[in-house]
Amino acid sequence: MIRFENVSVTYDDAAEPTLRNVDLTVPEGELVLLVGPSGVGKSTLLGAVSGLVPHFTGGTLGGRVTVDGRDTRTHRPRELADLVGTVGQDPLAHFVTDTVEDELAYGMESLGLAPEVMRRRVEETLDLLGLADLRERPIATLSGGQRQRVAIGSVLTPHPKVLVLDEPTSALDPAAAEEVLAVLQRLVHDLGTTVLMAEHRLERVVQYADRVALLRSPGTPVLVGPPAEIMAVSPVHPPVVALARLAGWSPLPLTVRDARRRSGSLRARLDGREPSPATAGRAAGTAPATGTSAAASAAPTPVEAPAPAPTPAEAPAPGRPGPRGLLGRLGRRSRPEGARRETGQGAGLLAVERLGVRRGRVEALRRVDLTVRPGETVALMGRNGAGKSTLLGALVGLVEPASGSVLVSGRAPHRTPPRELIRQVGLVPQEPRDLLYADTVGAECVAADSDAGAEPGSCRALVSRLLPGVPDHTHPRDLSEGQRLALALAVVLTGRPPLLLLDEPTRGLDYAAKARLVAVLGALAADGHAIVMATHDVELAAELAHRVVVLADGEVVADGPTPEVVVSSPAFAPQVAKILAPRPWLTVSQVEAAL
Repeated sequence: MIRFENVSVTYDDAAEPTLRNVDLTVPEGELVLLVGPSGVGKSTLLGAVSGLVPHFTGGTLGGRVTVDGRDTRTHRPRELADLVGTVGQDPLAHFVTDTVEDELAYGMESLGLAPEVMRRRVEETLDLLGLADLRERPIATLSGGQRQRVAIGSVLTPHPKVLVLDEPTSALDPAAAEEVLAVLQRLVHDLGTTVLMAEHRLERVVQYADRVALLRSPGTPVLVGPPAEIMAVSPVHPPVVALARLAGWSPLPLTVRDARRRSGSLRARLDGREPSPATAGRAAGTAPATGTSAAASAAPTPVEAPAPAPTPAEAPAPGRPGPRGLLGRLGRRSRPEGARRETGQGAGLLAVERLGVRRGRVEALRRVDLTVRPGETVALMGRNGAGKSTLLGALVGLVEPASGSVLVSGRAPHRTPPRELIRQVGLVPQEPRDLLYADTVGAECVAADSDAGAEPGSCRALVSRLLPGVPDHTHPRDLSEGQRLALALAVVLTGRPPLLLLDEPTRGLDYAAKARLVAVLGALAADGHAIVMATHDVELAAELAHRVVVLADGEVVADGPTPEVVVSSPAFAPQVAKILAPRPWLTVSQVEAAL
């Protein structure tokens, strides 16, 4: 169905080809997973299938790419639209219409399908991806994960023979990611759809792949084979594979179920040992340098964070009924009666009390209480649309509270002048390009140093640590999504704000880049900075967070130490916790240190 024959791609002004002499065949009805570090050319390879490379991106394509017999050199993207459905890393760049239902119908309308066919397929897709309740919602009001599901749905409705997906689960919560992957697997098995997909969160997807294609570095040949064989040699691999390598299991398990069946001897070796209290360490899937122990290669250990302050039971707000039924009453009574609520600076760096936020007719947050102290790292988790990004917006003053209060170092963010607020709190949003406006990486770094009053070269040093090998003259738009995120992180971290807010900070990052990020954030926490991150990356939360706060429908439903919250959760538990449950092991680095 898809054939690459000696394909090379060189972009304008690039010294070396991004892809060189690629030979790859994807048969009809297979799901092939494309893996490799950030910046090796995965998005370029995917773009060559849809014709975006080189017709849209520019550059020179050598060799030949055919899709169902159509040569992409002579067929522009619009001439492949009936055959290939594409979802890129940035869902916002994908949308044409204003509402969910219109977006799902647009591709079919462009192909001239009959109205009754369009109506039926829209309904099927709304149900498949859990979007029925959002059908009339403006796309601009959706969360990042909801937008990603709409983008995927919009390419499913025309029923293309080939799906090309770039990081399709990066903004999805674990349950939504499983639903999307189950839909893709059904299309492959039942309808013979061919899927070529790039994804960094291999713990989610590798078990669904028929084959894996590995790009080790820019310009190197593609290595293709069964998932277990490729994972055995791949520099990027999920935690279950890292744990299997550590334990010496062969063949490598790719699923939690297979790993649990083999974990008896490892459990015996860990019997009587306790996980290290340090949470900041290497991200799963990276190995220490030769001759370096796990403890020595881990990031600096954050200070031990105190337990969150208790808060009293809550009554419904005046004039508004509380949550209905027994579940609502139990939720309100789960907090100790008469406990003291700390406010102001006495509560720490951040104090949120009974916060309510409305977005139009939607009550996005209800009676949220949160206290964060210096040196503490808190992970905000929950399904897409739970209110995580809205809460971060309120903490940085982008969203004004409808009720309750937010104090950062004793100041109300929405009433604090921006030049004063930026010295106290920094936000890295889901869309990193919102922070990037210069023409080169070097210019971004110079501007960041100036804005933060930092010594010249401070931002560049952070970029070199998070993004090794990216030259100053590179334009931010030429970076991959993960590389742009790392650049935006460096820009915000240059100011070393006492409170750092991160919205999906590992989206688009490979395991090595995530390990570097964990090391930087761990050092900041050890230095007394507070970190609040909204994330669907359960492995990141396990590596870094002292506490996990779970939001659902705008309310806090869980707030506690990371092991207590995630170990028993089927949705938020990392792979190591699922394999070694009920013991509180969370990460491969903890197991390695104990052994």
